[in-house]
Amino acid sequence: MRIGFLASHGGSAARHITAACAAGELNATPVALLSNNSRSPALAWAREAGLASAHLSSARVPDPDTLDAAILDFFVQAQVDTLVLSGYMRELGPRLLSYYAGRIVNIHPSLLPRHGGRGMYGDRVHEAVLASGDTESGATVHLVTSGIDEGPVLAQTRVPVLPGDTLESLKTRVQAVEGDLMLQALKQLA
Repeated sequence: MRIGFLASHGGSAARHITAACAAGELNATPVALLSNNSRSPALAWAREAGLASAHLSSARVPDPDTLDAAILDFFVQAQVDTLVLSGYMRELGPRLLSYYAGRIVNIHPSLLPRHGGRGMYGDRVHEAVLASGDTESGATVHLVTSGIDEGPVLAQTRVPVLPGDTLESLKTRVQAVEGDLMLQALKQLA
C-alpha cells in the first residue's frame, strides 16, 4: 500500500500512520502529502519527513475542475494507491473520487451517521454531541464518497460522554482513539 495524505492543519493521522509504518505496525509506505493550506504544519512536517508534498488550493487554482485534475495528477505522479484524509477541510472533486473509489478513507469524530454531514467537522461535532445529550460518542473511519460523511463505515470505536464533559475533555478522549482506529481500518483495506 502506497499512502497519500490530504491535510489542512496538523495532520495528526498522517503522523500517526507514518510512525506506525516505520515501526512495522502497518505494511505500507507513506509517500505524499497535499495541503490546501500553505501554512499547514502538516505540509512542513511532510517536507521534513521526506514525503512528496504540495500546496494546491482554490486560491492558487480557482477553477474547480483544474484543481481536481491537479490534485489527482500529484497523487498519480507519486504512485499513491490509497488516500487518507487527515483533517482535510475541503470536498474532493469527482476525478479524484472516481480514480480512487474505494481507496479513500476519512476519520470522523463521532459515531456516524450521527453528527455527520456538511458543516460537521472538528469542534462542531463535539459541541453537537454534547448539546444532543448523547451518552456516547466516538470515532468512525469510513470510505469517502461524493456524499459528505456518507461512505461505508470501515471501523468505529465508542467513547463515553461523561457527566460534566466539556468540549475539550470529550475531544481529548475521542482523539485518543482515532490513530489506532485508522490503523485498524487501513489493515482491513490492505
